[in-house]
Amino acid sequence: MADLIRLLPDHVANQIAAGEVVARPASAVKELLENSVDSGATRITLAVKDAGRTLVQVTDDGKGMSPTDARLCFERHATSKIRQADDLGAIRTKGFRGEALASIAAIAQVELRTREHDQDLGTRVLIEGSRVRAQEPIAGPPGTTIAVRSLFFNTPARRQFLKSDSVEMRHVLDEFHRVALAHPGIGFRLVSNDREEFNLPAAQPDAAFGASMRQRIAGLFGRRYDERLVPVDESTEVVSVRGFVGKPEFAKRSRGEQFFFVNQRFIRSSYLEHAVRRAYEELVASDSYPGWFLFIDLDPAQIDINIHPTKTEIKFRDDRTVYAIVHAAVRRALGRFNIVPSLDFEPEPAMITALGGATAPAWRPTDLGAFTAPPRPSPEGWQKLFDMGMAAPVEEETAPVEPAVPREDGVVLPSREEEGQMGDRPVFQLHARYIVAQVRSGVMVLDQHRAHERILYERNLKLLEQGAGMTQTELFPRHVELSAADLALVEGVLPELRCMGLDLELFGGRTVQVNGMPAEAADEDPARLIEQLIDQLRTAGSALRNERHQALARGMARSMAIRHGRVLTAPEMHGLIDRLFACEMPTRTPGGKPVLVTLGLDELDERFER
Repeated sequence: MADLIRLLPDHVANQIAAGEVVARPASAVKELLENSVDSGATRITLAVKDAGRTLVQVTDDGKGMSPTDARLCFERHATSKIRQADDLGAIRTKGFRGEALASIAAIAQVELRTREHDQDLGTRVLIEGSRVRAQEPIAGPPGTTIAVRSLFFNTPARRQFLKSDSVEMRHVLDEFHRVALAHPGIGFRLVSNDREEFNLPAAQPDAAFGASMRQRIAGLFGRRYDERLVPVDESTEVVSVRGFVGKPEFAKRSRGEQFFFVNQRFIRSSYLEHAVRRAYEELVASDSYPGWFLFIDLDPAQIDINIHPTKTEIKFRDDRTVYAIVHAAVRRALGRFNIVPSLDFEPEPAMITALGGATAPAWRPTDLGAFTAPPRPSPEGWQKLFDMGMAAPVEEETAPVEPAVPREDGVVLPSREEEGQMGDRPVFQLHARYIVAQVRSGVMVLDQHRAHERILYERNLKLLEQGAGMTQTELFPRHVELSAADLALVEGVLPELRCMGLDLELFGGRTVQVNGMPAEAADEDPARLIEQLIDQLRTAGSALRNERHQALARGMARSMAIRHGRVLTAPEMHGLIDRLFACEMPTRTPGGKPVLVTLGLDELDERFER
């Protein structure tokens, strides 16, 4: 029988390797930016066209390469970072596998221009599908420029799996954010389709870490982030944890600004995420996500970074200690800035061990601000409540009444006669949160925020179909600064937002101008409304028109709905109930949560043991 096993040609092997390393344009962006960081650059410029499909170009002022290195860097497993296996235990550079450039060159047209600082001439190398087309000396500035054109030109099936430009650009921005955050001492610039998106200056060499990181975060995500950050700074003999965490009141409904860096390398870790989320227990809802920018430094010998092709996953030799220190550092930071006055600030046992037995100063709740007991309830309100319950005597029935029929979900709604009489019956507000009303079967309790959300959701869906929303024009247009990723999201849905009454236009840079607000949200803060809407858009992630409309309608409804704590008048409560029962699905929010509950007389009798 003939032999079946044979060696693959190099260009085929490179294409297979590219499948692990280069999944989309953002993958090439990550690898090229990290190479520039490793070159010792002080200024890096990233230019993309069509979200990287047409062009990804990175220019740096690093050390540059010799003619031999310029050619050899495209070979598989060619690297300057390691010489022997033991070197893997001391890696502090971004790349070391020697796969990135070989993989990119296998599926794109790549042009490399490089010159060392002490040389008069540089080198130009042109590679297409792993095949060298040209290598020649050139004149040019010191440093390196790599241009990747027509990504996946020779693998059209892979190209068809790419998403829309807006989605791919968000992935490019994610990679840019991660590298730029990790290196505030390097200046970064991003140009997309010939429009400058970022121009981040390098931090001063003598600048403190906290100041330089604050500047970089504000430069990437907007100046409003400066007031949302709580500094974290804990150092032990084992691990140091520095950076910032977000204040609980700014937690979002979707994931966004959660960054872990280990030895200046961005990583993903559900284990460390759990440590941070535990520190926020009872501070944010379980379905909300606070932001964090945490930098963890430890001996490279204590981690294994060679377990994933993209190097975004690592293993800790002593993961329990790292977990405990990260958790304690965040918890202490929140407590130190009076965010959580009731937390117990005793350090974790593993942290005590890491500190060599030394314990932190004792924290007492009284050190974090005076505690005021809630006022005693006044008995006067109970008499009013009793009178309200007796104000609607049961009238003698003179004709058959249509019974209240249970729905499929088991909720008993008022009958048509009860709906007609609802306006004549007493309703009252409970803790500025719920609306309580009497129905024939017992008592009905509505969540005022969820009820209004359902009303607005169905209204917004109709407006998106009809394209005619009521807008309250602003006397003086207001401006809201967004991050580049958020601006891209908003820019893609401007026509739909105008249909729902939110009149926005691009003002320049990363700022949008608010010309008008929806009529029902005229008194809302535009920045808060837009930010909550963006949270909903992040989780949508679908290009289908009907799903996008549902996400927009749900996001606007959740942002505009009356919040808990707002006191309503009797006419407002009656109006809310009337509008709710005019909806197609009054019992559930757009997200599927209950809007109302009913307590039947039989259930009440049972509770009172009648």
